[in-house]
Amino acid sequence: MAYPAAWLRGASLGEAITCELRLGIVTGKLKPGEKLSENRIAADFGTSRSPVRESLRTLSDEGLIRLERMGAVVLGLSEDEVRELFDVRSLIEGFVQERLSHMDLEPVIVQLERIIDKMTLAAKHRDVEEFAFQDFSFHETIVAEAKHSRIWQLWRSIRQLVLTVMLVTTEKVFGEGEERTEAVVEKHRVLLQGLRSGSETEIRKQVRNYFADSYVTLHRSLGQS
Repeated sequence: MAYPAAWLRGASLGEAITCELRLGIVTGKLKPGEKLSENRIAADFGTSRSPVRESLRTLSDEGLIRLERMGAVVLGLSEDEVRELFDVRSLIEGFVQERLSHMDLEPVIVQLERIIDKMTLAAKHRDVEEFAFQDFSFHETIVAEAKHSRIWQLWRSIRQLVLTVMLVTTEKVFGEGEERTEAVVEKHRVLLQGLRSGSETEIRKQVRNYFADSYVTLHRSLGQS
């Protein structure tokens, strides 16, 4: 699996390197304990060490590597870290959806319906990359529309890792067949129904159910037991 070129439009070289390395770590291609050399990465990407250092700092901030002199050591994503990532997402999305229930919902509902339509079309055409991107867009739209600056800042600190994980998970889901893919689309419809209800209790229930199921899928996708 390669990081989608379309997702890198407008990205700096350092950001592009980060995306490729992050995907390698999340998929296990780069294994825990493996050493990353600044010089080797720079040579592989045909660049100086400056963008590589930028990339390694970002990955260190995400907890995926440990910086060392002239490089780093891969830490990977442990089972606990996977669960923690989903815990943070669940807390963020539960909060923002409850916040949205007290706001004018019509504009965001229209946006989310369009995204679900795009997910459905991507599923029909077996387009893993488009499906993953629209899945991500669904969740990011909800967070953005809550208009909470500190929550948005927290979301931005995990958004690239979330997007990468969604790409890996989506490939696994597509490999399980059309029925499983449609089940993912349906989960988003249920989330939207919860939001549309305006009930904080219903929203909490649907967010909890969504992330419980999604965690199981990710658990399988990353080969964890």
